[in-house]
Amino acid sequence: MAEILAPCGSYETLEAALRAGCDAVYLGGQGFSARQNAVNFSDEEISRAVYECHKRGVKLYRTINTVIFDEQLDECLAAVKHCAEVGVDGIITQDLALTEMVRRCCPGLHIHASTQMTIHTPLGVELTKELGFRRTVVSRELPLDIIRKLCEQGIEIEAFVHGALCMSVSGQCFMSAVIGSRSANRGLCAQACRLPCSGGGKGKERYDLSLKDLSYCDRLGEIVRAGVASLKIEGRMKRPEYVAMAVDSCKKALAGQPYDKKTLEDVFSRGGFTDGYLDHRLGRDMFGMRTGEDAAAAAKALPKIHELYRSEEKRDTVNFAVTIKNGKEMTLTASDSKDISVTVTGGVPQPAQNKAADEESVTRQLSKLGDTIYSLGEVVANIDDGLFVSPKELNDLRRRACQALDDERAEHNSRRTAFTPAPLTDFEEYHANAQTIRVCLENEEQLIGVDPESIELCFVPFALAEKALKVLPKEKIGIAMPRFTFDENSQTERLKAAKNAGIAHMLATNLAHIPMGRALGFTIHGGYGLNLTNSCALKTAQDLGCADATASFELKASQIARLKKPMPVGVFAYGRLPLMLTVNCPVSQSVGCKNCTHHITDRTGRDFPVKCSKREGYVEILNSEVLYLADKLDDFRKADFLLLYFTEEKHGAVRRIIEEYKSHGINGKPEKLTRGLYYRGIL
Repeated sequence: MAEILAPCGSYETLEAALRAGCDAVYLGGQGFSARQNAVNFSDEEISRAVYECHKRGVKLYRTINTVIFDEQLDECLAAVKHCAEVGVDGIITQDLALTEMVRRCCPGLHIHASTQMTIHTPLGVELTKELGFRRTVVSRELPLDIIRKLCEQGIEIEAFVHGALCMSVSGQCFMSAVIGSRSANRGLCAQACRLPCSGGGKGKERYDLSLKDLSYCDRLGEIVRAGVASLKIEGRMKRPEYVAMAVDSCKKALAGQPYDKKTLEDVFSRGGFTDGYLDHRLGRDMFGMRTGEDAAAAAKALPKIHELYRSEEKRDTVNFAVTIKNGKEMTLTASDSKDISVTVTGGVPQPAQNKAADEESVTRQLSKLGDTIYSLGEVVANIDDGLFVSPKELNDLRRRACQALDDERAEHNSRRTAFTPAPLTDFEEYHANAQTIRVCLENEEQLIGVDPESIELCFVPFALAEKALKVLPKEKIGIAMPRFTFDENSQTERLKAAKNAGIAHMLATNLAHIPMGRALGFTIHGGYGLNLTNSCALKTAQDLGCADATASFELKASQIARLKKPMPVGVFAYGRLPLMLTVNCPVSQSVGCKNCTHHITDRTGRDFPVKCSKREGYVEILNSEVLYLADKLDDFRKADFLLLYFTEEKHGAVRRIIEEYKSHGINGKPEKLTRGLYYRGIL
């Protein structure tokens, strides 16, 4: 049976989740948690939480699911060490450095591929297996037929079944970072998607980036039959009542019992729930916002929900064997359904003055299990006649036996793992001879502006490959892979056709592209979508097959300069930074495709271009301003290549901008520009 996995942002929420009957929990520590604004757990609290979970037979997973900087590698390694020592059941992570840490230092520790890794295809799942993951948390945008296919690949699949939906595909949202330096990939998302934003032009108060919460409670049977191993509830920022209600609803739904749909919606929703992704039903019905009516309903629902976790969930039966013999210490043996057994001793019984101890009176006292995790099973009593034992003594025996059984169960369920320190960046550093320029183009006109002698490589989408071969040397052409797909087979076939036409390079914009490119013999260039932010992750990408990689544009220029490079590393040096990758189009749901405005407008009046990749099934929301660094290249001397992304530029602008980067911007800079995050950084 699939586990019900509950979110815990505080110790109070952990207690609510456990009392409501979850099968597993996930929580964050004080660092490296994708919900840094939750209360989160200290190392001491994590140790205590592991005990509380394991005595109940509940699993605990720790999230270390932010990207990591070089200066944090030692701190992160200490967090991994603590997980191994206290026996957490797994680490949920997105950074490739974690795979290397675990492989080298504690290979027995389980790791789970976070949804932040944007795994949504069979080859993506295969790569997580190659990296040593025991479980993959798939993207929330997937329909049931694709989830079913991914469950057939010999690795546990975890899927979100209830909670908030980000507008962007997880791991590919940079809006909060670029706009306000609060990075979603660092756990500090400012939720810009919940603010007013219109896909239909200025002056319209709309929320075209805000999705309703997901709820698949009515579909859990289908999801489990598809092969999903873990049913994940979102909500580490939510109240204990929310978590308890979600756990209770999932438990009842999974058992085929009715659950309180109204209270589940009342405790938190944004105008109701959606299950649109599961059937690939996108559009307006999936959008919603939090209203005053929603908040009022929640306030009214909270007291009622407290009853769900007022008392302890009974996790097992306890069998007692009590021995009360004349002149000997009393003994009480407690055992559970898994034959875990403990024995405690008490005082010597006294001769009875009035009523002697018998099986009935002893059983009555032992049955008072109150707020323990046990219900009474069998009681076997071996009692000599004429002896007296006070209720207080029996209660004390019972309490100590249950506590000892708790301890033994916690130890039995522990996954403590040996940890051996090991270096993470013990590789030879790559040193380049000269800095080169690479470009990404969108349309045929832009090809005219590219002088083959001025660039090292030109990446184009599949649709532009044939035309590119007519004007550029084939050895300088690469395929820029689509960033998301519901049809990986089609991508593979188109990539084969490009290879047969003489194209040998590909830009991997998702981890799944690495095994795809390897199988077809491409030279693989890692894109910014891989979120590579440290030297160790770069080395792992190289080991997987990348010839070089573009560093994350969430790094500061100074951090890029300090990277120890195992291979050539470049920077996103020009263009509109991608803020969101989403399969739900904000413009389409607002005004329809026929009336497309090709942009969204935020509450300040800024316009953000929307780039449509309709064939692939996704759109990208781009920054309102263009990143420009031609006059700042002295700060990027350690970058081996500069990647220039052209979107709406005409051929003349393409030619001029390439020349400006070759000449370090000696002809000046545009009036409106952004330096991105290279100087101000992220929190």
